[in-house]
Amino acid sequence: MGATSHQAGAAGRALTADRPTSVRNVVLVGHSGAGKTTLVEALALTAGAVNRAGRVEDGSTVSDHDEIEHRRHRSVQLSLVPVEWGGIKINILDTPGYADFVGELRAGLRAADAALFVVSAADGIDGATRMVWDECEAVGMPRAIVVTHLEAARSDYAQMTGVCGEIFGAEDPDAVVPLYLPLHGPAGPDGHAPVTGLLGLLSRRVYDYGSGERVERDPDPAELALIADARSRLIEGIIAESEDESLMDRYLGGEDIDLKTLVDDLERAVARGTFHPVLMAAPAAEGARQGLGTVELLELVTGGFPTPAERAPLAVTAPDGSARPPVTCDPEGPLVAEVVKTSSDPYVGRVSLVRVFSGTLLPEATVHVSGHGLADRGHEDHDVDERTGALSSPFGKHQRPLGRCIAGDLACVAKLTRAETGDTLSAKDRPLLMEPWSMPDPLLPLAVEAHGKADEDKLSQALARLVAEDPTLRLEQNPHTRQLVLWCLGEAHQDLVLERLRTRYGVQVDPVPHKVSLRETFGAEATGRGRHVKQSGGHGQFAICEIRVEPLPAGSGVEFVDKVVGGSVPRQFIPSVEKGVRAQAARGVAAGYPLVDVRITLLDGKAHSVDSSDAAFQTAGALALREAAAEATMHLLEPVAELDVLVPDEYVGPVMSDLAGRRGRVVGSDQAGPGRTRVRAEIPEIEIGRYAVELRSVSHGTGGFRRSYARHEPMPPQLAEKIREQAEKGT
Repeated sequence: MGATSHQAGAAGRALTADRPTSVRNVVLVGHSGAGKTTLVEALALTAGAVNRAGRVEDGSTVSDHDEIEHRRHRSVQLSLVPVEWGGIKINILDTPGYADFVGELRAGLRAADAALFVVSAADGIDGATRMVWDECEAVGMPRAIVVTHLEAARSDYAQMTGVCGEIFGAEDPDAVVPLYLPLHGPAGPDGHAPVTGLLGLLSRRVYDYGSGERVERDPDPAELALIADARSRLIEGIIAESEDESLMDRYLGGEDIDLKTLVDDLERAVARGTFHPVLMAAPAAEGARQGLGTVELLELVTGGFPTPAERAPLAVTAPDGSARPPVTCDPEGPLVAEVVKTSSDPYVGRVSLVRVFSGTLLPEATVHVSGHGLADRGHEDHDVDERTGALSSPFGKHQRPLGRCIAGDLACVAKLTRAETGDTLSAKDRPLLMEPWSMPDPLLPLAVEAHGKADEDKLSQALARLVAEDPTLRLEQNPHTRQLVLWCLGEAHQDLVLERLRTRYGVQVDPVPHKVSLRETFGAEATGRGRHVKQSGGHGQFAICEIRVEPLPAGSGVEFVDKVVGGSVPRQFIPSVEKGVRAQAARGVAAGYPLVDVRITLLDGKAHSVDSSDAAFQTAGALALREAAAEATMHLLEPVAELDVLVPDEYVGPVMSDLAGRRGRVVGSDQAGPGRTRVRAEIPEIEIGRYAVELRSVSHGTGGFRRSYARHEPMPPQLAEKIREQAEKGT
């Protein structure tokens, strides 16, 4: 690392891979503002993919080229930037750092074979980044750390590497150590000395970027003295991971271990996911050709990160769930690819970003599309054959044509009208299915209405396209509240959905207050008499019925019992009474919410031989139920949810206090792994409309929760009265 250099790949052409060993897929992970997109642009500049102004040949940026991203000044979606270094194609997957777009992050993790964790020397490491590190560690994904924002006056590289060791190396501190130390230039007026170069700990060479070009030289005696302790720790960490058990004894015996041996062992340990080097990087100065540390970073990616061929065999099934042999990363094997992102282009329509895990994907070929498991979010299950359109490699706003995409590589596919994010593409004569990756549940509701008639006509199709693109978005047509609800991950996600509806699909919607499914029931037995008698000339209306209403246990619904004797209500009109009371129960009798958990008994009534009718007895039944409700104690029932909240131990107290303030009842808690606690609670749904946002605040972005419906139960009288008053006012 740092001992050699490579020639950059040519710009302006599509990068292709002829074998899996010549591909590296790396995802950039880090909190919003850590500098991921800036780092991508710096790597693209060093690799010769963009000019010195950081632009592609048409003048556009290589990343964050979406108009919404420009307006918001932050990434909101996964983007792929392919570059070439030393004959290796590197697919750089830039992910958003904001928690609302974690679905894009998970798609990037799915498509990558290794991760670069980008941390700011000025801002530190947030809890969400720690959680992603733990997830990567659980599956053994190779990782390295890149420290950015070295130019900030409050940055401290030595302190930051120590923090990385404490947080990311909690299990093995010797496995998280720097490969380079910073070389500082003269201090400025504020006392801050800028980083102008790197001191290679293994190579014992200086890589000076002070001139705008990377210049390699021998260190002077003072510089050499700076690296002694750090170099010893690095070497000991590498040797501890070496497969050569004699190496440590030789090193402790005073032998100077060959540089190539150390580099080879380092790269093998990084590829295995057991050693995590810390590097640094900074964007190039204006007019410079290389950003500080970018050459070293590209060398680590190409030399230390695994090839797709080193990935473990992939488990697959047939679309019906029957077993199939695992597939390996072989261009000659059966086709297995996955849609990791879906987007809409105003000119070419739907574009699918695809990772090919086995086989070779060709343009204008028929493939089988299998998709399962997201029906609850508005994604239908499907098994269909589709013809692919052109294959291309994205770069900035443009797509560069590709003739094929082999196992281990990524490409964009046009015209897959049925395929959605998470779907599997396979051969039509040998359909296969990959297990979908885990996606967070959208738990923040956004109820919307079309702004006008023209918007209403286009809304359904626009929402279907949005849901196809974004598996973290759930569309619900609530039959109880009659609301159209978009379930999102957070407020920024909500804003993005509304903006995309408006700017991409030309649909204006108005957010409205989200309603929960309230119910009504009787608190005690009551009777009612419905009298519907009208004589206005000609055929009249005559129907009288008397009913008794009794409360039933929760979940009983509405029962209707006929206890009429003596034919006071003719048999042909008893179903009419039932129809009338059930229709009134569905509309509500106190505050306009459905009536549940009651038994309605028809006791008596009167009829007229000429003027009685089906409609008259329906009306009389409804009137009787309303009269009974007016005389009875009515309860308003609210839905109660079961909450399963997962938080670090230090936030358990604040989370429980917050739940108590929402009328919640904590029913238990238990350990859910090292340093994390699961809190189980029951809480009225009306109190957790914004809990997805508020839990993030209480837990500093480290908490998550699941919710499920438990039951309806009576609402406190003072709250019920307030809602009844609102209903009477029509609000």
